[in-house]
Amino acid sequence: MPIETTASVVAEVPDGAELLAVPYTSDLSPEVELHLPVSDLLAHYEAKGEAGEIIEVPVARAGGVGRVLLYGVGDGSPRALRKAAAALARRAKGRDTLTVVPPEGDVAAFAEAALLAAYSFKIGSEGKKPVRALTFAGADAAQVRRAQVVAQAVALARDLTNTPSSVKDPAWLAERAAERGVPVRVWDEEQLQADGFGGILAVGKGSASPPRLIQLSYTPAEPTDRHVVLVGKGITFDSGGLSLKPTENMKTQKTDMAGGAVVIAVLGALAELGAPVRVTGLIASAENMPSGTSQRPSDVIRHYGGRTVEVLNTDAEGRLVLADALAYADAVLDPDAVVDIATLTGAITVALGRNVGAVYASDDVLAKQLLDAAETSDDRLWRMPLIEDYRPALESSIADLANVESGSRFGAGSITAALFLREFAGRRPWAHLDIAGVGRSTVDEGTLTKGATGFGVRLLLEWLAGA
Repeated sequence: MPIETTASVVAEVPDGAELLAVPYTSDLSPEVELHLPVSDLLAHYEAKGEAGEIIEVPVARAGGVGRVLLYGVGDGSPRALRKAAAALARRAKGRDTLTVVPPEGDVAAFAEAALLAAYSFKIGSEGKKPVRALTFAGADAAQVRRAQVVAQAVALARDLTNTPSSVKDPAWLAERAAERGVPVRVWDEEQLQADGFGGILAVGKGSASPPRLIQLSYTPAEPTDRHVVLVGKGITFDSGGLSLKPTENMKTQKTDMAGGAVVIAVLGALAELGAPVRVTGLIASAENMPSGTSQRPSDVIRHYGGRTVEVLNTDAEGRLVLADALAYADAVLDPDAVVDIATLTGAITVALGRNVGAVYASDDVLAKQLLDAAETSDDRLWRMPLIEDYRPALESSIADLANVESGSRFGAGSITAALFLREFAGRRPWAHLDIAGVGRSTVDEGTLTKGATGFGVRLLLEWLAGA
């Protein structure tokens, strides 16, 4: 659900704060004066000053007993501050208000992490509620506000992705996009047919819920020549189609539109952050289901712009819908750069695990910009190679391309998927973010909650708006 925890700033610690959090560094020095024997307390509890370490101390308050949370911030790096903030927010679950003396350093990263750790998605009312309010004493109000905008955008992406597929379909996703306060255009199935979006139609033809292509547009207040297109995979449920997934593999497939959710969330936040670049978002959305009308292995489809593809595996559907959107962006929108984001391949999880996303790029400058934004935002990326020797894996005897490798000559599933997408991106700077590993979390810790992570929102906002 949207983050219900509010964030506010006060000039100084209010008298009688029921729950007060005060930082200390790795050398066990408190960052503010307290009327407590802090050094003795830290020694008693054998504190190390590590990020995320919390020592709770009861203190006398008028009319009762309050609590002081002494929290370690490690080396004070942004990553350490995020860990400390997340631990505080989790420790304060079920409480009304947590007053925080923020640490020295990146207050925006600290506040953002505290809010993200307060996120929850639960259909029902049982369980401890997140802390109702976070009050930052003496913090920079502008930094806290930016943190709140970014955290709410991440929460929106998580909400859209976590929503059960019994609720969401491509039309539902288009309705949610229309609520973001930016101009929206939606192609329904008839318009997709008329304009030649064969990939999106092929993937969606087996479902009772027709596909959609969703376009959102952000224009900054100050005129600019720079134009970026973001393309998101919006598969609202992926059964694999006739190349049916095993049951266990289907259980997480409501989240296969995580890339599309990220694009919607980013477009909705750009105005609040004052991004100085024009941005167009495209979400290629379909439900991949088996039925008598489904596309079949061996079918040949014609994508936007005329390129033909032989479908060897209907479970490699994300690249088919993305190909249409990329070709449209290249032919019609004429951007300076295109970035697509998708839960595309299980292979990338084998390569990079669940903590680092992949970036493939045709342009070194664009790759560096995204890697720098990833480092700053803590949505970490690793650049993967576009190996030209693997391009023959996509050859087809009857079409321009095949959607997967025939046989196992190369066995580099994530790389060949990226090479497939590159075929449709044109010659302009293009990058592909494969977030199949990082788009979903299997743990409930730190800033993450089990389920959707919203990975990509922070790094794209950092890249586009310096958030």
